[in-house]
Amino acid sequence: MRSAPERPQPSRRAGRYGEAVDDARRADARRADTSRADTSHELAVVWHEALAEYDFGPGHPLAPIRVELTIALARALGVLDAPGVTLIEPEPIDDDMLLSVHTADFLDAVKAERPNARFGLGTADVPVFDNMHEASRRVAGATVAAAKAVYEGRAAHAVNVAGGLHHAMPSSASGFCVYNDPAIAIRWLLDHGVEKVAYVDIDVHHGDGVQAVFYDEPRVLTISLHQNGRTLFPGTGFPEENGGPNAEGFAVNVALPPGTDDAGWLRAFHAVVPPLVTAFGPTILVSQHGCDSHRHDPLAQLALSVDGQRTAHAAIHQLAHEACAGRWVATGGGGYALAEVVPRTWTHLLAEASGHALDPATATPPDWQATAASRTGSTPPHTMTDGESATYRDFADGHDPADPVDRAILATMRAVFPANGLDLSGVW
Repeated sequence: MRSAPERPQPSRRAGRYGEAVDDARRADARRADTSRADTSHELAVVWHEALAEYDFGPGHPLAPIRVELTIALARALGVLDAPGVTLIEPEPIDDDMLLSVHTADFLDAVKAERPNARFGLGTADVPVFDNMHEASRRVAGATVAAAKAVYEGRAAHAVNVAGGLHHAMPSSASGFCVYNDPAIAIRWLLDHGVEKVAYVDIDVHHGDGVQAVFYDEPRVLTISLHQNGRTLFPGTGFPEENGGPNAEGFAVNVALPPGTDDAGWLRAFHAVVPPLVTAFGPTILVSQHGCDSHRHDPLAQLALSVDGQRTAHAAIHQLAHEACAGRWVATGGGGYALAEVVPRTWTHLLAEASGHALDPATATPPDWQATAASRTGSTPPHTMTDGESATYRDFADGHDPADPVDRAILATMRAVFPANGLDLSGVW
């Protein structure tokens, strides 16, 4: 009988919670004293027009125009021409790589292109479309290409904005997702000798598929910040979902109340994510940047601004440099305000990853506005900001047990901090 895998040890002694906060504050001070060049590294952007063929048809919320408008805006603002930025054309991955996460029966069902309730196909969320298998494996191939670029040292950071299909399960499609590209890319990294991967998911919906794949895998830390599953699909992602017997504390869920804004979301992120990722000591950081946490997203009820999301991208970028020498693979994800939100926040993600962040006051180009208006029928924004400060109060400076956001933070800390060597005595 195979023995249980050895639980990885933190890269350094995690220490008390207050010490981890002090580390983060010292990092903030270092950032204030250094130039942006400190985080300017080679960026690979994985893109080809064929990625837009992942298309469930007219009226479906996951419209490929949102990705096309992102690339068009990034190109128009010069992000894709910035020093050190390279475009990579992805190749569809083969069945063997898909089978590293998904079952053979499920692949056969996808290839058949017929409704099949057993495998989650033909539902309102995942309607069947022509060439579904080809389009889905191309999206997965793009995220694997991003992972390969970082693994092989061809880029420090790599982004696939068309990816982030985090709800797909090993044997079923779910929540607009056919093949789980983040999980496939993480599996590829592990299979090629990467010791530990941290996965941070900031989509408004719980990253349930990635968590399920690695729930008992001690080499993978999954962290998901999302709207409370009691109020939103998929109905999971509670703090007590904290990992299997071999990986206790390595599945982390921050279930935030509806209405959480920039200040509350950033407070939760900084209280939970940097201490845990630092204690885990990953080799590579993989992140999913669903932007359906925006206050104008039609499918959820968080209240972030583009400015809050931009600040989150920057925090994850900095964390990659502090925790794993800058090795960072990022994907898109959810986001259904097709012209108003998605292109702006993911263009900020690409610019941040390039080391040449955009001024939030930057105007969106008139030609891009015209294209966005004609393709979506909506009025696109004229600047790259919502005009918000995106500030927050540090959790370590005091908390209110009666506040819903603080209660969510505390519930997550209780569930996973002790298993990760983080002492909570300074929190109470």
